[in-house]
Amino acid sequence: MLDILLKPKNAIVKQYKKLFAMEGIALEFEEAALKAIVKKALQSGTGARGLRAILEDVMLDVMYHLPEKNEYTSCLITKQTVEKKKEPHFFLPEKKQATA
Repeated sequence: MLDILLKPKNAIVKQYKKLFAMEGIALEFEEAALKAIVKKALQSGTGARGLRAILEDVMLDVMYHLPEKNEYTSCLITKQTVEKKKEPHFFLPEKKQATA
């Protein structure tokens, strides 16, 4: 089921990455977070059909608050984001160092 999240041309993870890219933020997922999504789908008995609903539930708050996070350049969805609804990690742009 992990492949279903990642591999198809229109995979749900790819769709979210494109949505975030439109806001100028690179979206990444920890492998543990993706495995937690699969685990939730298996536990609920929904199988592959439940993957979208679970991921949408995880991403709803993140997407809602995305416009106010415009100073950040990347976002990392963690296992705690999936399992405990904790906020993902947002990262500021790395400062360019002046070369002499």
